[in-house]
Amino acid sequence: MKKKLSLLIVVMLVVSLLATGCGNSSASSEKKTDSDVKPLKVALILPGKVDDVSWNQAMYEGMKALEKEYAGKIEVTYSENVYEVSNIEPALRDFATQGYDLIIGHGFQFQEPLIKVAGEFPNTKFALGTGYKTAQNTCLYDIQLEDGGYLMGTLAAMMTKTNSIGVVGGADSVEIYRGHEAFKYAAKQVNPNIKIQELYTGDWRDAAKAKEGAMSMYDAGADVIWHSGDGIGLGAVEAANEKQKYVLGNVADQNVLAPNYVLSGIVYNWTPVIKQIVDDILNDNFMNRTDKKYMLTVANGGITVAPYHNLDSKVPANVKEKLEATKKDFVDNKITMPNFEK
Repeated sequence: MKKKLSLLIVVMLVVSLLATGCGNSSASSEKKTDSDVKPLKVALILPGKVDDVSWNQAMYEGMKALEKEYAGKIEVTYSENVYEVSNIEPALRDFATQGYDLIIGHGFQFQEPLIKVAGEFPNTKFALGTGYKTAQNTCLYDIQLEDGGYLMGTLAAMMTKTNSIGVVGGADSVEIYRGHEAFKYAAKQVNPNIKIQELYTGDWRDAAKAKEGAMSMYDAGADVIWHSGDGIGLGAVEAANEKQKYVLGNVADQNVLAPNYVLSGIVYNWTPVIKQIVDDILNDNFMNRTDKKYMLTVANGGITVAPYHNLDSKVPANVKEKLEATKKDFVDNKITMPNFEK
């Protein structure tokens, strides 16, 4: 009897220990699963410097804002000044080989190399900043620049005192073309007889050619010029500063470059677009999307108007009211424009 009792006690102890062990194992396993969730590795490759007060800085700041918001969920590496096509492909392949989950090429010139490298790494996701080509594991992100162009055309046409305005662009790419056409269209909605000068330098970084073109526009009577972004914008701003005329910036708030002459401009907030791309990857929706394009718009807060800063008193109340009403119309989907696609 004692032997049977002792045996029963031993069996109960073993069962108890096994149950406890299983419980700890389950908790340990569950804890391990939580702690083993790795952040999404993101590589952002920029064609220029992160402090260019333009295309690169806007994207850098947008990514830094998301990196802060998604702390622990994403891990970002930044690469600057990868502009030449010959350097882009090796940079893309290097990050893909290192096992990055998402690689972002921030510029149209990344298109061909990105599509090529994406084909070699089908499990890696790639995002192309502007362009038109996609693959299963890639997406496009772009600016609905006609929104910004429309706002700037409205502002320029209401602020000119000479009835003459201008617009300076870099390469005549699709999104820049849309922005320019919207600028001209909106200006003519304000004043059908307004004179509009236009220049494409053919290169996003040719600040000297942009400056020369803007100077000629000012000499020909323009007193407000909008530029459509990147390095050429610096040339347009320099021209405004020298000629003491107004210029409207693009991409970033450029008032700091010429506080007395950068009247306002368009500011890109890339965070909404990057967030949507990252969310789709984290939620396993990226590969299944039929629409491979993510757009910055006025409605989603991706395109905003820069403040007037110390020039605020120079802007009449009716102009400010018109701009605010136009922004609201974009949000309410009340703005209609022609199809500006080439």
